[in-house]
Amino acid sequence: MTEESLLDVRSIADLSPDHRRAFFQRDAGIGAVRDDVRDIVDRVRTEGDVAIREFAEAFDDVSVGNIDVTDAAERAHAEFADADDPRLDAIREAAANVRAFHEQQVPEDYRETVDGRELGRRFRPIERAGVYVPGGTAAYPSSAIMGIVPARVAGVDHVAVATPPADEINPVTLAAIHEAGADAVYQVGGAQAIAALAYGTETVTGVQTVVGPGNRWVTAAKAEVRGDVEIDFLAGPSEILVLADATADPEYVAADLLAQAEHDPNASVVAVTDDEGTAAAIVDAVVDGIEGRDREETIREALAADASGVLLARSMSEAVLFAEEYAAEHLSIQADDDEALLDRITNVGSAFLGPYSPVAAGDYAAGPNHVLPTNGGAKRYGGLSTETFLRSSTVQRLDREALADLSDTITTLAEAEGLEAHAESIRRRLE
Repeated sequence: MTEESLLDVRSIADLSPDHRRAFFQRDAGIGAVRDDVRDIVDRVRTEGDVAIREFAEAFDDVSVGNIDVTDAAERAHAEFADADDPRLDAIREAAANVRAFHEQQVPEDYRETVDGRELGRRFRPIERAGVYVPGGTAAYPSSAIMGIVPARVAGVDHVAVATPPADEINPVTLAAIHEAGADAVYQVGGAQAIAALAYGTETVTGVQTVVGPGNRWVTAAKAEVRGDVEIDFLAGPSEILVLADATADPEYVAADLLAQAEHDPNASVVAVTDDEGTAAAIVDAVVDGIEGRDREETIREALAADASGVLLARSMSEAVLFAEEYAAEHLSIQADDDEALLDRITNVGSAFLGPYSPVAAGDYAAGPNHVLPTNGGAKRYGGLSTETFLRSSTVQRLDREALADLSDTITTLAEAEGLEAHAESIRRRLE
């Protein structure tokens, strides 16, 4: 693959139907593994810990002794604290920022009286939540923070974490899990982890809601258990869309594209600008920034995909229309009037405004959650939040006069539906 073919500038107006589908019909890829995942989920549901251990051998090449590694997480945290490890300081600062942001999301109960009708709504946390933290030998402390902290802020009684097994699970991940406030930590990964959290095993406590990012096996398992438990949403590979005008710094735009491309070879990275010189400069900066990266091959694969590229719009209005249809997980606006552009865009997971708001800030420590809808999901729902772990119920109290005022309306509608006993329940009280 030549550098010239890796990334080029295409005009939005000239995109072929196939290219438009690649941009606007992104797929998490779960269809290819759905049947295998269904078998995994069924085995964990019926065989419990035995299935977990067999799958650890088969998929992770690890012989799992204790599935419960809560003590290991506590020890890892203590060792970091004893050593004054700066990574623990970073975990603590990130967790504090995420906690402060999510505390603003907790809704208040309310009651109000309208014409003798006392009406209200109250919010209560679920009792048990499960958080999937990817990893095993890799370290994903940020995913631990983003999943556990909102559950804790919501008031969940028991937060269980599943993370892939390893001969030695990364201590940074374990320390972050403990710092964020997990009650139980299990070394189980992939589809089998989602099944264990959803249905419980001899060791794993079953939960009511399962959240957290993962690969297509994890995503397919969440689709499989949805309905028996709640989930956050079905997420695919990472994606970024940058809107840039002539005032944008091409080096900053390129840095953000490269950062998201290193996540996954299937990541989608797109920049849209109405300025030809800026488009060419972004391509040059991306190409110059690839060589020597630790994840160079992953970056190259992501950039070469049909769903990635630098696009030239005829105007920023056309760029906005593209962004609205794209519904990006991460939307970066690096333009002179970023607020005005954002006001015209509804479909977005998380927006990053200005040159000094890289997506990486939100990935780790700014405060908002980084578990966000992909594949156009932002058209229908938002990202992980405190509300994910809350349920609401309504309250109503009517006095006699209020019931009398509504009686004709209620009885008329009840009788129109053929529900005579409903109408009689009103008349009996007013006789």
